[in-house]
Amino acid sequence: MRLLRTFQGLVVGVVAWAWLRTLRLTVIEHPSLAEASDRPWVLAFFHGTQWPLLAWKRPHATVVLVSHSSDGAIQAAALSVLGLRVVRGSSSRGGVRGLVELVRSMRKDASDAAFAVDGPRGPEGVAKDGAIVAARLRGGLVVPMGASSPSGLTLTRAWDQFRIAWPFSRVSVVLGAPLDPRTLTSVELSRAIEDANRLAWAVSEAHHDSRATAAPRRA
Repeated sequence: MRLLRTFQGLVVGVVAWAWLRTLRLTVIEHPSLAEASDRPWVLAFFHGTQWPLLAWKRPHATVVLVSHSSDGAIQAAALSVLGLRVVRGSSSRGGVRGLVELVRSMRKDASDAAFAVDGPRGPEGVAKDGAIVAARLRGGLVVPMGASSPSGLTLTRAWDQFRIAWPFSRVSVVLGAPLDPRTLTSVELSRAIEDANRLAWAVSEAHHDSRATAAPRRA
């Protein structure tokens, strides 16, 4: 069964890799990130917004925490194809052990980390402390991320309303100002991610409006 799950994940990963390469990506990065490149980043975002984020070219190797469940085996294989380093563990059950392993991997490989901070099962849009704790342990910074996929499909039956952008559509990714985990609260992190998501959608809307204005009018 494990081999089957791994094979399924590899197939999903290859399809996702090809799909993501078709997206037309606009990236907005906060200017202060340039001065924070010498410290590890813990990228923080909400569940359901991951698709455009996977199309973003990460500046450093990045490790993610994936559960030990059967679905986690599929996810781990798929994310490996997409160039992410995977640590198996849980952010809820036995979460401390998972975080320790993730931070250990960050140190060993001098890598960043990425967290869907409202996982694993919500509530949607409410950050938990995992990303903040990982950044504290590693001496890094928390970077809030947002994304928009104006043309896409929303999986309405999924708890996180996961949205997948159509191939060849335009998407936006926003990286907000880096946050100091020593004083950061989960409420403040939630607000920062919300701001990043709002900006990403504003960028997409502005692009759509500019195209509409530039389009020739029919007589």
